[in-house]
Amino acid sequence: MKAIWNGAVIAQSDDIVTIEGNHYFPDSTLNRDYVTFSNHHTMCAWKGQASYYSLLVNGEMNTDAAWYYPNPKSEAEEIKGRVAFWKGVKIEA
Repeated sequence: MKAIWNGAVIAQSDDIVTIEGNHYFPDSTLNRDYVTFSNHHTMCAWKGQASYYSLLVNGEMNTDAAWYYPNPKSEAEEIKGRVAFWKGVKIEA
């Protein structure tokens, strides 16, 4: 599967974990040329605290378009070291 935004492949892998309709890619598959830091965090009652990345492709910024759980709760351990996307990032097979 591929995560694509603004014409660029942000991540690509056959090793995907799907939870609540979100496809989590291994962090190691991120194209770091397009990933930038974000200070944004949110809390999920059963997964824990999420951290975010922004995407910068062809001079355009997609703020907080990717999220991950650096220390997920035990119920969500399978997404540790994985990243999911939203905000217009297309997931294709």
